[in-house]
Amino acid sequence: MDNVANNLAFFVYTLTSIFVIVNPVGATMVFIPLTSGATIKEKSKICLRATSVAYAIALIFALSGDLVLRFFGASVDSLRVAGGILLFVMAMEMLKAKPRMKVTEAEMVDANERDDVSVFPLAMPLLTGAGTITTVIVHMGAATGPLQKGVVLLATTATFVAAYGILRVSEEIGEILGVTGILVMTRIMGLILGAIAVNFVATGAWNLYLILSQ
Repeated sequence: MDNVANNLAFFVYTLTSIFVIVNPVGATMVFIPLTSGATIKEKSKICLRATSVAYAIALIFALSGDLVLRFFGASVDSLRVAGGILLFVMAMEMLKAKPRMKVTEAEMVDANERDDVSVFPLAMPLLTGAGTITTVIVHMGAATGPLQKGVVLLATTATFVAAYGILRVSEEIGEILGVTGILVMTRIMGLILGAIAVNFVATGAWNLYLILSQ
């Protein structure tokens, strides 16, 4: 029973952290203008392609992240500290309500000239950027066994299924929440992300201290 409760808590924590960093609600503010000239059918295809590619990228790094870290001689705790700092910076940007901080103005200009915006900039870096990649690798590294690794993959899958659903109704969300409502949601997610980032840094720094003190 305790094991089930622990895995459930781990799933909720993992799902929350991945969902917050992907931030599909904030992504609607980029998705709407980029697809303004598309038909409903075209928008549906763009949503599916963007979330599928973003999910595939996240999945690849989740499954191969440990090998990448070993190749560069880094540890999960080192990534926790570095990633935690990165996530904290992103959290501060979200608290300032800068919804396009994952996509620069130059990238937006380039995207407006493209026929297909699903891969760039929607899939990457908007949905799956450095923050998402870092988060899934850290969670996979923190998983204590195959079951918990499966929990991380399940949370990742659930996040991008939710992202697909949110982007599909992005215009409705925009009408209901408005710019102010979306920015409020972004600030709330930024606050949660900041707490997660601090936990990453604290856990990673403590584990590194224990290793170096031996």
